Amino acid sequence: MRSREGPVGPVGRPAPVAFFDRPTARVARALLGARLVADRPRRVARIVETEAYVRGDAASHAYRGPTPRNRAMFGPPGRWYVYRIHQVHCVNVVTRPGEAVLLRAAEALEGPLGNLSGPGRLCREFGIDRRLDGRAVGRGPVRLRVGPPAPEPVRTGPRVGISQARELPLRFYLEGVRAVSRPARRGADGVQRSFAQS
Repeated sequence: MRSREGPVGPVGRPAPVAFFDRPTARVARALLGARLVADRPRRVARIVETEAYVRGDAASHAYRGPTPRNRAMFGPPGRWYVYRIHQVHCVNVVTRPGEAVLLRAAEALEGPLGNLSGPGRLCREFGIDRRLDGRAVGRGPVRLRVGPPAPEPVRTGPRVGISQARELPLRFYLEGVRAVSRPARRGADGVQRSFAQS
């Protein structure tokens, strides 16, 4: 049956602004299982890993206040914040002023999608660049749809790829999903340990 979202049926719904206007760590966790949807060609992926960047966070782009680069982070909730680093783009969802959730990895569900493990690969496969910066996440060429919670257990742990405040348990991911960019580490005894569920 063809739905408003395409021939395979609904992939979730646009979230109200109130969904994003709450503590950023809660939004980061709630976005696990959400869908990224794009057209021309049709592509759908499930978010499986996120990182929260909060007020007073030395690793956040908003730590020193607004700049031309991070202006979207100080705009309304439920907007995209897209930045470029090391020749790749990374995409975030704005929550409260100066806070956002980085989409770290996704699992391909439909369409011509390659590896989505890592924020740069995710943006490349969906064609995300600075043109999306500041736009509402529910409209446009790349859209975010939320639905029921993901069935897999949610794990938390320290963020990766940053040099400051990396120890904060603000990374959230779905246990056992191969697309997660940085799974649980193995200890010195070779045993894999998941981070405690939050």
